[in-house]
Amino acid sequence: MSPRDRTDAPLVRALEHLEAGDWQPAHAIVQDDTSTLAAWLHGIVHTLEGDLDNARYWYGKAARVFPGADAVREEIAAARRALDAEGRTP
Repeated sequence: MSPRDRTDAPLVRALEHLEAGDWQPAHAIVQDDTSTLAAWLHGIVHTLEGDLDNARYWYGKAARVFPGADAVREEIAAARRALDAEGRTP
């Protein structure tokens, strides 16, 4: 099975959209996923969107401290590292 065929491939695609600053397709992917990782990415989505109250909510669902809008690039990089460490990315 190729890495893109795995069940976490949608979250990898969502992260790729976030890395490109394209939050809308990322949002479409993460909004139906109930995992903790998806909640974190959902928080990042709303940070990029500028909806910080909603971002805080999703960070809480992910059991993460909301670092603020200024840290969005660092959060995307941290999410990439987390996916890489778990072997989720190709």
